[in-house]
Amino acid sequence: MNRFAVPPSKGLLRRPFRTAVSPGPEPALLAVTAVALTAGGAARLAGAPDVADWCWGTGTAVAVVPAVVWVLAALRQGHAGVDLVAVLALGGTLAVDEYLAGALIALMLATGRTLEAAAGRRASRDLRALLEHAPRVARRRSGGAVRTVPLSEIAVGDLLVVGPGEVVPVDGRVAGPAAVLDESVLTGESSTVEHPTETAVRSGAVNAGGAFDLRATASEQDSTYAGIVRLARQAGAESAPVVRLADRYAAWFLPLSVATAALAWIASGSAVRAVAVLVVATPCPLLLAAPVAIVSGLSRASRHGVVIRDGGALERLGRARTLLLDKTGTLTRGRPRVLDVTAAPGGSPTDVLRSAASLDQFSPHVLAGAVVDAARERGLELSLPTDVTEEPGRGAAGVVDGHRMSVGRPAPSAVRPPWARAVDNRAVLDGAAVAWLTVNDRLTGAVLLRDPLRHDAPRTLRRLRAAGIERIAVLTGDRAEPARETAAVLGLDDVRAGLDPAGKVAAVRAERARAITVMVGDGVNDAPALAAADVGVALGARGATASSEAADVVLTTDRVDRLADAAAIAVRARRIAVQSAVGGMLMSLAAMTAAAFGLLPPAAGALLQEGIDVAVVLNALRALRADRRARIVLAPDTEALIHRFAAEHDGFQDVLEAVRNAADLLCAGCGPQALAAVAEAHRLLTERLLPHEYAEEHELYPALAPALGGPEATATMSRAHTEIERLARRVATHLELVDGGGRPAPEQLDDLRASLYGLHTVLRLHFAQEEENYFSLAP
Repeated sequence: MNRFAVPPSKGLLRRPFRTAVSPGPEPALLAVTAVALTAGGAARLAGAPDVADWCWGTGTAVAVVPAVVWVLAALRQGHAGVDLVAVLALGGTLAVDEYLAGALIALMLATGRTLEAAAGRRASRDLRALLEHAPRVARRRSGGAVRTVPLSEIAVGDLLVVGPGEVVPVDGRVAGPAAVLDESVLTGESSTVEHPTETAVRSGAVNAGGAFDLRATASEQDSTYAGIVRLARQAGAESAPVVRLADRYAAWFLPLSVATAALAWIASGSAVRAVAVLVVATPCPLLLAAPVAIVSGLSRASRHGVVIRDGGALERLGRARTLLLDKTGTLTRGRPRVLDVTAAPGGSPTDVLRSAASLDQFSPHVLAGAVVDAARERGLELSLPTDVTEEPGRGAAGVVDGHRMSVGRPAPSAVRPPWARAVDNRAVLDGAAVAWLTVNDRLTGAVLLRDPLRHDAPRTLRRLRAAGIERIAVLTGDRAEPARETAAVLGLDDVRAGLDPAGKVAAVRAERARAITVMVGDGVNDAPALAAADVGVALGARGATASSEAADVVLTTDRVDRLADAAAIAVRARRIAVQSAVGGMLMSLAAMTAAAFGLLPPAAGALLQEGIDVAVVLNALRALRADRRARIVLAPDTEALIHRFAAEHDGFQDVLEAVRNAADLLCAGCGPQALAAVAEAHRLLTERLLPHEYAEEHELYPALAPALGGPEATATMSRAHTEIERLARRVATHLELVDGGGRPAPEQLDDLRASLYGLHTVLRLHFAQEEENYFSLAP
C-alpha cells in the first residue's frame, strides 16, 4: 500500500494549448433586427408610418442575406431546413408590403440562430487537460550521466529515469527498483499499484513512489498516452452534426407550404393568395418555439447544477436509451472509507483505529486520510506521533504513546497469525484494501477500506429508467469482482471490467450502433469515451478538466442524481418543444387552408400568425417551470433532520464492529472475554443506537411522510426498527440468563450468536436503505 502521491505537474514542462472560436454573424444579425423592429415601433407610435415601414423593411431585407447563405450551406449538405421556409416567408412579406410581419420573422430567425450558435461554439472538443498532462521531455541515462532530452528523441531500448511525481513518459519496463504508480489517468482507479522490476508499465501513469529506472519499449507516438489523445480527437471528429429538431419538422412542412401556395396561385390566378399562404406558413413555431423550449430546458438544468453545452445535447439526452457509466468516482464516491476494523485476540478495534489514525495524521496518502477521518467521526482522541517516516509502497512508521508502530503493508517476513488470514479472506470477499497495524514488530490489528457506492446512485438509476433509459452498463478499469458486485447491487444490465481507454471507446461505439448512448465518467481516462458517445456526461465537481471539456453535459455538483434531473428535464423540454412546434404547425396549416381559399388576406394572416406565435412561445416557456412530479420537495426542517441523522450514521461504525466482534468471539470454550464483548455491544446498542432509531421513528419518518406520499412510504423501514429492537432485547435476555460462571450456557451459544450476526446484518441493510432512500434526498 503506497503512501506517497504527488501531483503530476511536478518536474514536467508544459506546452500551451489554446482553441479560439470566433462568434459568427448571428449576434450582429440579432442586434440589427432588434433595433429595426424597435425603431419601427417607435416611429409608428410617433405617427410616422412610412418611417416605420422603412425600418421594418430594412430589418427584413438585412435578414434575407444570411438566411440565403444558411439555406445554400444546408443544400450543399443535402438537406433543406427551416431556413428555406424563412427565406420564402421573408421574401413574401416584402412582396406584399407586410413589413412588420417581416421584421418579426427576421427577429425570430436571428434569435433562434444566435441561441444555437452561442451554445454550439464548443463543437471542437477541447483536449487541453490531456495535452497538459502529457510529458514533453524525459531524463535519459547516457554514458553514466543523466540528460534531459525532448520526448521525440526517445528510442526503444533507452534507459530513462522517472522521478517522484513525474509522469511515465513512454511505455517501458521497470529496470529497478520497484515502481509505485498512480494509474488513475489510465484506469480511473484511485489506488496505487506496485510494479516489481521487469514489469511492463504504461505512459501516462504518475510515479507515486521513489525514483526508478525505465527501459523504453516504445517511442512517444507508439506509447499508451499518445494513443489516448488520438482516441479523444478521433472520437470527437466522429460526432456527426446534429439535425435541428426544427429542421426535421421542416422537412415535410416546407414542401407542403410551397405546394399549397402554388396550388392556390394556379387555382385562383392570384399571386396574393400564394403570398398569403406563405405569410401564415411563416415557420415561427419552428424558429422560436422549439429553441425557446430547448433553451428553457438548458436554463432549468443549470439551476440543478447541470451545464448542458448546447440544445443538440439536450435533445439527444431526451432521446437516449442506453447509459454507460464509469465505476470509480461515478457510481462510487471515488474516495475510500473505513469498512471495518479488526483487532488481534485480546485487543480492541477502537484502540486499533485510534493508533492507526494517530500515526497516519501526517501522511498524504488517500487511505491514510480515510483512516483519520473515520477516527475523527467516532470522536477518538488522537496522540501526536514522533519520529515519523514514510516508505513508498509500505506505509508510515513512527512512535505513538511510546510504542514503535507502522501502518500499511507489513514486512514480507512478518508472522501471519490465523486471525490475519481471516482478514485477508474478508478483504478478498469484500473487495477491500487492508492497512495493517504493527506495534513493536507484532501485528495487532487491521483496518479494511473500500470505495463505497454513492448513496444517490440506486435512486438515480431508477429515475433514469423511468425517464426512458432501457439499458445500463458499467465500463471500468477495475477488476471484475468489485465491478460485478456493484452491478448486482444496482441492478445493471451489463459489466465490462478491466478496460483501458481504448476498450471504453470500443464499447461506446458498439452501443451507439444500437441506440442513442450516454457515457458518464469523471476522470481523464474517460475523456475519449465521453467524446465518442452521443452524449458525454462528466462529473466536473472533481476537477477532471479533460473529461469536463470532452463532455456535452457537466455536473457541477458532486451528486450523480443530478444526471437524473438533467434527463427528466431533457425529456420534458423536448416533449414541450415538439408540442409547441407541432401545435403551431397545425394551426398554421389551418390558416394556410383558409388563405388558399381567399378567406384570409395577407395582412390579416400576418396578425393571425403573430397570435399563433405568441401561443406556441408561451407554451414553450413551460419548460422553465419545475415539474413537480419529477422531484421530491423537502421542507427546510426536514432537510436539517436528514443531515442530522446522516451524521449520526457515520458515527455508528464502531457499534456495528462491536456487535460483529462479539459474535465472532462467541465460540465453544470462550468465557469471560466473549461475555464482556457481548455486554459492551449491548451497552452501545442501548445507550447510542436504540435512541437513534427511536428518534428516527418519531421525528424523521413523520417529517418525510408528506413528501414521500404518506406514512405507508416509511412503513417498511419502521418494521426494520421493530426488528432491531427485538434482536437487541433478545441479546439482553441472554445476558440476564448467564449463570454465575461468567459464561453463556452451551444451549445459549447458538441463539446468542445468531442474534448478534442477525442484528449486524439487519443494521447494515437498514443503514444502507435509509442512506439510499432518505438521506440521498437532501442536497
